[in-house]
Amino acid sequence: MKRLRLVLGDQLNHNHSWYRDDDAETWYFIAEMRQETDYASHHIQKVVAFFEAMAEFAAWLKVRGKNVIHYTLDHPENSQNLGTNIAGLVAKHQFACFQYQLPDEYRLDQQLAQLADDLSIPTEVFDSEHFLTERNALSKFFEGKKTLLMESFYRHMRKQHDILLTSAGEPEGGQWNFDQSNRKKWTGSPEIPHARGFRKNVTATVARLEHCGVKTIGAIDPQQFSWPTSREDALAVLRHFCSALLPHFGDYQDAMHDREVYLFHSRLSFALNSKLLHPQEVIDKAIAHWRAHQSEIDISQIEGFVRQILGWREYMRGIYWKAMPDYRRCNRLHNHRPLPEFYWSGNTQMNCLHHAIRNSLDNAYAHHIQRLMITGNFALLAQVHPDQVEAWYLGIYIDAIEWVEMPNTRGMSQFADGGLVATKPYVSSGSYIHKMSNYCESCRYNVKERTSDEACPFNSLYWHFIEEKRERLAHNPRMSMMLHQLDKMSDADRKALRTRARQIIQNPDKF
Repeated sequence: MKRLRLVLGDQLNHNHSWYRDDDAETWYFIAEMRQETDYASHHIQKVVAFFEAMAEFAAWLKVRGKNVIHYTLDHPENSQNLGTNIAGLVAKHQFACFQYQLPDEYRLDQQLAQLADDLSIPTEVFDSEHFLTERNALSKFFEGKKTLLMESFYRHMRKQHDILLTSAGEPEGGQWNFDQSNRKKWTGSPEIPHARGFRKNVTATVARLEHCGVKTIGAIDPQQFSWPTSREDALAVLRHFCSALLPHFGDYQDAMHDREVYLFHSRLSFALNSKLLHPQEVIDKAIAHWRAHQSEIDISQIEGFVRQILGWREYMRGIYWKAMPDYRRCNRLHNHRPLPEFYWSGNTQMNCLHHAIRNSLDNAYAHHIQRLMITGNFALLAQVHPDQVEAWYLGIYIDAIEWVEMPNTRGMSQFADGGLVATKPYVSSGSYIHKMSNYCESCRYNVKERTSDEACPFNSLYWHFIEEKRERLAHNPRMSMMLHQLDKMSDADRKALRTRARQIIQNPDKF
């Protein structure tokens, strides 16, 4: 039976059973489409990374004798729409069956379900064979429970997959979570190894984007593209992480520094989210390296890494499928301000925001604390509408796909879901930024002042946020101390903080 199989740009799983179960009548379809480049303002490195990875995957299939139809943006038969392209191929080649893997985004899930109804041939749906849980696993786990604590889910996953457990089923190291050990400030030592980058020439892909008029954001060096776009690349980055970065990853995973782009972070998120790597193999290889070097690598380093992949990554996917489609409209704090213009340029006098945003624009990257406690923190304190914050995060980061971006942004960062993901709003004054980075040392503003013209904007914004959102935060036990401190302030102090914060909120691009 002649069948057409769709491979989406984030389904580049070399070990999928499809490629062991096909024949000469099976055709694979991979397509660059304006449908995908235009639904958000994407970073150019993100678009290039996906297109390069798709091309290399198509080539890998062809080398193995597979039938491949690969539409580039400028292919004459490319309608730029997934449904229209599939329907056209079915009609042209007289396919008798259409098959696809479950997509990870709700919009594509809906589009493909509608396409299946519209086609005159049978459609079969397969699992992507990537995640360690099914879509509804989190919903089942938390059924009947009042809260959706990630820590509970993480422990469940550790037990289910027998990861970092003793023979008695207890956590290795005597505790489940070493998060308290993962909060060191990096001050120049230990030395950070060079990132395992690449010097790929992607000028043809960049030229194709320009020729087709695709609008992107951010910068790129088309002759030295450094992200992994093949399975071999991805495995090289994984090996480098294990040998060079894992020994200090946990200690400094929350640290920030104005001279360092990646610190000890793995740079594996694009390879994982495009499915070039499987989460189980990443966890297994990292743990194997740790076991072979336990005298040099503390358990807190490997546990912090495992928690990111086995815990947060699977948890966020579960939240996404549990809460969609209503989740995309959550705005429980009723924030409605526009996103400051400096988010698109980095042109701000606030040093932490300048560096975090420039890093994002230059590298399509920022690590989780820069996203959560710098750009996300300011957006929440400035009461920016979560739709605008989410659109920025979805576009600017190379690893941003809606299933992982939306719950991280709308839930963890902006508290727009009212506490479904986070147990409290992740907001802070300048003191946290000063504690975890060197940004404040060369900033135009003084992190120790609150209301003067020289005061760090985060300080007044923080207390203004607590005051403004008091009614919605009053019943949150994790906010009681801050509300108590607010109550202890004099009326004059609260007024000064309020005045300063409102100046910033109304004119953020002046700061």
